[in-house]
Amino acid sequence: MVLKDVAQDVEMHESTISRVTSNKYVHTPQGIFELKYFFKQQHQHLAGENIASESVKEKIRQILAKEDPQKPYSDQELVEILKKQDILIARRTVTKYREMLGVLPSTRRKQNHLDPRNEA
Repeated sequence: MVLKDVAQDVEMHESTISRVTSNKYVHTPQGIFELKYFFKQQHQHLAGENIASESVKEKIRQILAKEDPQKPYSDQELVEILKKQDILIARRTVTKYREMLGVLPSTRRKQNHLDPRNEA
């Protein structure tokens, strides 16, 4: 189920549906779930088709696994790399997905080699 489709069906804006379903839970035989759990997030491909958020997270994980530890990618650089792969995504969303993956910001991921002059 996609939030956009529900919004169209009930003739309301997506943001309204998002707010209404925030912090609301449903008790099912399988457990308690936030209503948002049932909505799949999708991102637009440049080709016009949609790609699931889980696929985008996986692509981000793969990109970060190959980055130069001395020059880690910023979230904006990740946006540009994904754009070259025909995935349109906002920097804020990249930040959110990076955090969900447990990856620190680029400034905290940077690994500096010890300067031999500073060794004691």
